[in-house]
This record gives sequence, structure tokens and C-alpha cells, in this order.
Amino acid sequence: EEPARMPPQLYVDDGLGFNEVSAVRLPRPEQGKLCVELRLPPIVLALRLDPTDREGRFHLSRVTMRELGKLRMGLRFAAPIAKELARRPEEIPAAARRVWSIFREGGVRGLKGALVERSRRIGPVRYAAWIEEFDTLREADRAAIAARIAGMVSRPRISVLMPVFNTPEKWLRRAIQSVREQLYPEWELCIADDASTRPHVRRVLETAAASDPRIKVTFRKVNGHISAASNSTLETATGDYIALLDHDDELAPHALYMLAEEIAEHPDADVIYSDEDKIDAAGERYEPHFKPEWNPDLFDSQNYLGHLSCIRSSLVHELGGFREGCEGSQDYDLLLRATARSLPARIRHVPHVLYHWRSVHGSTAAATANKRYAVEAALKALRDRHPGCAVSEGPFPTTYRVAHPLPARPPLVTLIIPTRDGFALLERAVRSIQQQTTYPHFEFLIVDNQSTEPRALQYMEELQRSGQARVIRYDAPFNFSAINNFGAREARGELVGLVNNDIQVIDPDWLSEMVSHAIRPEIGAVGCKLLYPDDTIQHAGVILGLFGVGGHVFKQLPRDAPGYFARAQLTQNLSACTAACLVLRKSVYEEVGGFDEENLRIGFNDVDFCMKIAKAGYRNLYAPRAVLYHHESASRGYEDTPEKQERFRTEVEYMKQKWGGALERDPAYSPNLSLESLQMEIAWPPRAPKRWKSA
Repeated sequence: EEPARMPPQLYVDDGLGFNEVSAVRLPRPEQGKLCVELRLPPIVLALRLDPTDREGRFHLSRVTMRELGKLRMGLRFAAPIAKELARRPEEIPAAARRVWSIFREGGVRGLKGALVERSRRIGPVRYAAWIEEFDTLREADRAAIAARIAGMVSRPRISVLMPVFNTPEKWLRRAIQSVREQLYPEWELCIADDASTRPHVRRVLETAAASDPRIKVTFRKVNGHISAASNSTLETATGDYIALLDHDDELAPHALYMLAEEIAEHPDADVIYSDEDKIDAAGERYEPHFKPEWNPDLFDSQNYLGHLSCIRSSLVHELGGFREGCEGSQDYDLLLRATARSLPARIRHVPHVLYHWRSVHGSTAAATANKRYAVEAALKALRDRHPGCAVSEGPFPTTYRVAHPLPARPPLVTLIIPTRDGFALLERAVRSIQQQTTYPHFEFLIVDNQSTEPRALQYMEELQRSGQARVIRYDAPFNFSAINNFGAREARGELVGLVNNDIQVIDPDWLSEMVSHAIRPEIGAVGCKLLYPDDTIQHAGVILGLFGVGGHVFKQLPRDAPGYFARAQLTQNLSACTAACLVLRKSVYEEVGGFDEENLRIGFNDVDFCMKIAKAGYRNLYAPRAVLYHHESASRGYEDTPEKQERFRTEVEYMKQKWGGALERDPAYSPNLSLESLQMEIAWPPRAPKRWKSA
């Protein structure tokens, strides 16, 4: 089968030649025309248009470029948002409040940043085109799936639980029909009507039950709310697994088949979840949520498992089913308890859009504020899951913060700061840490790498003489890995903090936040949010495989921009974080052998280091509430000489040889998201395999 053609791409030579980093993926032409707005870098030496990624014919008649004024550009950014609001007018009041809040906090600059970030989230590759190209089942797909099902040695029965209350008739019928249209036949639909008052509900449910023996309906006499109704559905379930379906949502036709495939491959699976999107009243799908693999700290920050969720039936019964008192977030509560009882290897992710979340007036998908009680229930569930932790709402709706406590006697942290000359940088870094850090127990260990500048030498001597810092000499050519290893061996603290000399503290609680996670036994390295001096993001974690080895995700977004599904601002597990500011236990540092001094002297040593930590069984973590400025490369400059570029290429090849395919399968990322974008845009084509095509 011929692979899908790539959309056109525009390459920009900004002085470093044409490369994938500067490439801009364009939307597909419509009616023979292509019109797109681009933000080009300040220096442009040449442009190159690649109409396709393989040999073929195309027609190019005229190319024009013009500069857009600020007003027109603002209108261009706002147009897609206005279109979305026109389709869902019930969201307009909340959007207006959000605009006012952004303007009040950040003025015109804040509004501009929010518009740019929102336009990036919508993305240059339209989701509708992606669905048509990669997420539409053809007849050949259906035939292949039927053959796979026929060849299954064991077919687990999946009980779909659907509590119902006064559901609009149209959406209730669609929800039921989406189950009946499943390609996988071993299912039962367990419905419990929670004493609906609308007469059509009983009529629709009785008709459905009479039409298919796999549909079981319970009519509750008293309204008990969602948890009680969900338990009523559970009482009639006889399947090996239970899957959760809201009464106005829809399953993709191959949803239960994909779950069955995952169960067949991983029969010990306790929890399985899929990707999802939203669907409006007109049936248009939008806002796909492409999820990472099991990510415990992200799950504490938001219920990203969401839909479609499937849990082993015996585990659900063992947990006592749905808890009353958690109405509105009863699914989140059940999943929190189920994942806590399970093991990471038994929590499985199916990276396909198997669930369509209905977004209509009054639904949770359309406006979270409609169900404030759901937020309160989620907070209760998290507090029960994490006793002793302070749980509060996060920076965005349906996001949360679990603050882990520090011990009564906080452990000593050795802050290792490599430096060479650069008095102004070092002095600012040390002063900002001294004056703006609330954490009470840390020491400075400055590693001087052959400084000759008199002011820098004098400053380090003063720090050492006054007892403010220890200074040790590394008298060899610059080797970032060796310098940090040298410092770590001399560290007296239970924890070590790797800190560049071009760091500047702006958040007083930065070290407290990072230490609170680093002392958790299951956590390895803890990274923070780093900003450029213009308050845009420099580091919000590293995604493996971005542009080759790894890249800083959400780079240059505004400081408080949510990023893809708020991930720029949520505590979560990541495969790697930059060593420009990294905190971990010294025992973990020593266990993995520190940085690779021989093969990764300068580049990618932090990525390799974090991957070794993950391989040793620890979870690395991004802590966005720890915020610092990073005057990136102020001390060493950029990779701008032939010697540096050759060394960079050598390090890239070493990483690819050592880690191989792991660089393309970051568990903190999705195979449906691009490895050629720093903003988590849709991958074209996706890398998620279709199992019915793998036979």
C-alpha cells in the first residue's frame, strides 16, 4: 500500500542552510489554490517549496508574498477562534471572561501571545483532512478487522456501562447506535436509567433492549445520581472488562476491537485507555487529544485517561465499584484507585481515536463550569489518593496540583555551578539564588574550568573566603559531562542540583518545589520551567526524537501559555529535562554512573543521563511551578563553527546508535504528534501502527 503523501513544505534558509528545523508544513491546496500566513525569521536568505515528498507532477503558476499589517494579522489569528465560537455559542461568555482576564494580566502583549498560541493549537494541518487521510475505515480496513477477529483465539467480553438521565433523544440514540455498530461482536451494553423524567428515555431504552439481547436496561425507581446509576450498570455486567460510555457520546466503530487486540497482546492488562476527540451537534470532530503512555504525575494533574477507559471487571469489583460522594468525577476517582492498585506495565494505552466526546450545551465537554461539582469531586478523589499532600486546582479548568510535602528537616542540596570567567553571569546567578530562594538548606559548589578573568577569579575567592561557597578547580578542556561528574563527587548534599551559570532565579519557591519531588523514592531527575529574558518558554521538558535526538517542547510560547492540553503548565513525567537546572538525589546520580564524559562531552549528555535514569526504573519529572530565567548559551555561545558542528554530528550519531528506536518512541509523547514541531502538532503521517494491517 502506497504511504500517504506529505503536504507541501516550505523550507527557510536563515543562514544555516535548508533544514527540517526551519521547515514549515503547509496545508493541502483547496481548488488548486494555497493561501497561508507565515511568521518568517528576521534573516531569510532563500526559500524552497517542496510540493510533495516523492516524484510526481504538479502545476505552479504564480507565487506572491506580501507583508501583513498588525491589525490584519490579528484578525487572521482570531478568525479560526471566532469560527469555533460561532459553532458553539454557549462558550462565548466563558471566552469573553478569559479574554478580559488575559488583558487585565498581560495587556495587549498578553492577548497577542494567547492568540498566537491558540492558532498554533489549531495547527496548520487541519484535523478534518487528517481524519479523512488516516482515521477513516475503508472497506478493506473493515474486512481486515473482521479477519483478525475471526482469528482470535480468545475473545474477551467487554461490558459497556452507560448510566442515563434525561438524555436528549437524538444523542441517546446515537450513543446506543455507536455500540451496535461495533465491528467487534463480544460486547454487552449495560444501561441504567436514573429515574429520568422525560418520557422518551424509557421508550428509546425499551426499544433498544428489545432489538438486541446484548443490551441490558435497568430502570431505577429513585434518582441516585451518577455514581449510584453507574453501580446499577455494573450489577448487570458479566464481561471480562468494563468500558465507560457517557450517555450522549459515541464510540468509533473499531473501538472495542482495538481494546480486544490490546487485551489479547497483554492479557494481564488492568486498565486500558485510548485517544479521544470532541464532536459537536453537527457531527464535526475537533480537538483531538493524543495522549502519552502511562504518566502517573500527569494523571494527578488532569484526568488525561478520560475516554475511552476500560478496566478489568474483577478489579472494579475488588475496589467496590463507583464511590458515592465523587459524583461528576466518579470515573476519575475509579481510575485513580484502579491505577494505584495496578502496576505500570498493566496500564495500557491504545494510540487511536476511539471515543468522540459530545460537545453540546450543558455537557462537560462544552463547558466545564457547567459542572462545578465535578471539580470538587476530583479534588476529593485526589486528596483521598494522596493523603498528606496539599491538593488544589491547577492553572486551567479541570487541572490540579498535588503538592508533596518537605520533611521537617529538609535535606542538604549541593548546587553545582560550572563556570569559566563570566563574572557578570556567575555573580547574577549566585546573588539571585541567595536573595530569592526560600529553601533553607543548600550549599554552593562552584567548579571553575580554567578561568583567567581577574574579576571572576577575585569573586570566586571572595565567595570561598567568606564561606558562601566552595570553589574547586577543573583544570582541563571544557567537558560539561566531566565537570558535573567532578562536582557531584565533591558534593556533600543528599541531593545535587545542576545549575548553569547563566541561570537567574525569579520564583522564590523553585528549589522547594524541585526538592519536594526529587526526594520521592520513585522519582529520578526533576527539571523546571526555564524562560528566555523576554518571558517566553526556553524549556518545558525534552521530547525524545524531536528533530532527531530530542528537542525542547513548547519553545518560545508565552510564559503562561497552556500548550497542548495544558501540558506546558502541568507537573508530569517526561523522559528527559535539560541539565541547565536539574535536581536529583546523589544516590541516583551515582547509581547510573553520572554523565557520559567520553562520548557526550557537550551535547545531549543530559538526554542520555535522563534516559539512563529512566532505564534504571525511576520516573523523571517536569515541575513547571519552578520557574527561572535562562540566558541560554550566554557563557559558551552557539554551535557556529565547523569544529562545533562536527562534534555535534558525532554526538547525534552516538545517541542514535546507543538508543536506537527509543528516540522515536517517547512514552511521554504520542505517535500521533509530530517529531518536526515543538508545539505538539498533528503528525502527518501518524506513527501509530494499525494492528489489522500488521498481520
